[in-house]
Amino acid sequence: MTVLQLADEGEAADLAAFLSRLLHYDRGAAVRLQAAGTALAVFGRPPSFEVLAIRAVRLAKPYENGLDVTLDVTVSAGELLESVDEAAATAVVPAAVTGPPWAGVLPPRGGWRREPGLPAPDALRALVDAVVAEFRTRTGELPPERRTRPELDRIGREIWSRTVGDTGLPVRAVHAAQSLGFLRGRAGAPAQDQPPVGLFSSGAWLRLRTPFGSIAVRRAGLGALDVSVR
Repeated sequence: MTVLQLADEGEAADLAAFLSRLLHYDRGAAVRLQAAGTALAVFGRPPSFEVLAIRAVRLAKPYENGLDVTLDVTVSAGELLESVDEAAATAVVPAAVTGPPWAGVLPPRGGWRREPGLPAPDALRALVDAVVAEFRTRTGELPPERRTRPELDRIGREIWSRTVGDTGLPVRAVHAAQSLGFLRGRAGAPAQDQPPVGLFSSGAWLRLRTPFGSIAVRRAGLGALDVSVR
């Protein structure tokens, strides 16, 4: 049994919250864990958004398990959540599961460069609120005979595939960041004191990064460039 010693109760609580949000969208969700040194990366893919969500967790001491100094395993998100002890700031690594296809293809570890044009966090949150309201309005206006799953999906695809300005980042990535708790701000704080948000690119990937987690998405039309299969 491998026990992860997390940095503090706050890290444990944030990990549990992230796993709970993933399970809200997929009760059978799996997550891929990668740990080296005092850093643990938790990868998940909420199916509603078609993006890769990444939560970085600080460990209290460098990961070490016998002769292994790195951890790379795909596990059940539900089993991992059940093992999180917030008071003790620990989590037990569950038995490995057969990972879904996305777990074998992760963004590159390096080569990221900042991309311009990303709006401020407040503007991003306002954008999500606006498109959610638009979706509800447009679907609510459909006559009963047209309120079908294919029609709802069509409207959703049209709205969520829009890009944020000229960045190429699909709106669904920002919505995912908001829904997973990555885009939260400090209530009442001025803009300069809000948590920073940045957009980065590496090959075919775009990454929306915040202090609370990242959302990675493949850019359309770039084929299979810079795919990291591990």
